[in-house]
Amino acid sequence: MITTPELPAPSARSARSTAPAPRLRLATPGLLPRRLDGAWWPRSYDLLTELPQLLAALPRAWGHIAGVTVHGGAWAASPGRMFVCNQVVRLRKSVAGHAPDTVVLLAPGHGRWDLLVVPPDTGEAAAEPLMAAVAGSRAA
Repeated sequence: MITTPELPAPSARSARSTAPAPRLRLATPGLLPRRLDGAWWPRSYDLLTELPQLLAALPRAWGHIAGVTVHGGAWAASPGRMFVCNQVVRLRKSVAGHAPDTVVLLAPGHGRWDLLVVPPDTGEAAAEPLMAAVAGSRAA
């Protein structure tokens, strides 16, 4: 198990924080179910670096994220679990081809959230409209 330093709550972070803010857009809740709940644009495919920042940026209403599933082919090697913000998060890698560009977040008793992963090497001009479209789209 890998231990990462505890990150302060988003509201407690100083404006001069050395860690860049996660690039995350969440969909606005609506009446219709969604296929994607938001988009995440990590800076690298290193889960040990990127995941703590993502989890710290999620709404508190999502609860404790206990499990994370990513596409195994894209992400760098990672342990089966890691300690983030004083909690254990289980990491799973999927080889299923149906959702290679998503990350699945599981919070027991709260739900499941699927985020589109914008590849880290995507330029801002391409990433921002994609993230905005996912955040504003409705599933049919």
